[in-house]
Amino acid sequence: MATEIRFGTDGWRALIAEDFTFENVARCSQGLADYLKTQGIAGKGLVVGYDTRFLSREFAETVATVMAGNGIKAYLSQKAAPTPVVSFNVLHHQAAGAAIITASHNPANWNGFKFKPEYAGSATQEITDQLESAIDEAGPVQHISLTSARDEGLIVEFDPDPPYIERINELIDLPAIRNAGLRVSVDAMFGAGAGYLPRLISGGSTTVDEINGYRNPAFPGMEQPEPIAHNLTTLIENIKAGGPSVGLAMDGDADRVGVVDENGRFITTLEVFSLLALYLLENKGDKGALVKGVTSSMMLNRLGERYGVDVHEMNVGFKYIGPRMS
Repeated sequence: MATEIRFGTDGWRALIAEDFTFENVARCSQGLADYLKTQGIAGKGLVVGYDTRFLSREFAETVATVMAGNGIKAYLSQKAAPTPVVSFNVLHHQAAGAAIITASHNPANWNGFKFKPEYAGSATQEITDQLESAIDEAGPVQHISLTSARDEGLIVEFDPDPPYIERINELIDLPAIRNAGLRVSVDAMFGAGAGYLPRLISGGSTTVDEINGYRNPAFPGMEQPEPIAHNLTTLIENIKAGGPSVGLAMDGDADRVGVVDENGRFITTLEVFSLLALYLLENKGDKGALVKGVTSSMMLNRLGERYGVDVHEMNVGFKYIGPRMS
């Protein structure tokens, strides 16, 4: 009996070699190819990315060869890259979407399949419902070899970094951060975000010390690559030893962040989001509505009252929050 493939708050995740197999990734890819054809956007091609987990590159190649077998051009990342970086390349390449092989912050023996539609955000419930149906109804998997697909121009490898970094430079005053004289300690958690913060904010009087900034699919020394206090003991100890202005940590695919203050105190995600909202409202003068998940802090509701902006509470998951923001 075929494995039931279902998408949660952000993608399909499963245990490697149990349900997350090459056969099931190929089935999922065939369903995605059928979905793109049904939507009339297959001609725009698909961006394919992956993280640093065990076999993620090989699973991504499976996605790309199935797309090629269906006559859909695949833009295959030449290296592991953060989910936000891969997602931005959907806009850069004007593609139909992105398939990203990652289990985010799950334990090391998991992997996953995220789909980012053509607007480069998380897929809505409507889209995931349609995608699941396409996977269930998919016929035999169509694929060609990696070599043939490259020769025919159906798989094109690319560097995902330049367009993303260019856009970051447009949005953020990076020279101001580089020249702020900060000492930043970063825990890349052996994930896809390794090297990005040193590259973005060091180079002036600001220095960045990175730990766990290399690939290790076992994610040693932590339960899973999730930037929460009990997984960040080394980062916290480094800061308590004296020196760093702040500690930053990223999960396995670098789409969530953990923050440690100058005293070595872990700042929860609820606090970080509330501080960011306060900054936007107070310092930047933004007056747009706030959109929060039901598990987010009531601090956001109080900020909405204080600054006279609406607060919209949604179900947990980007697929619910994103559409409300748009």
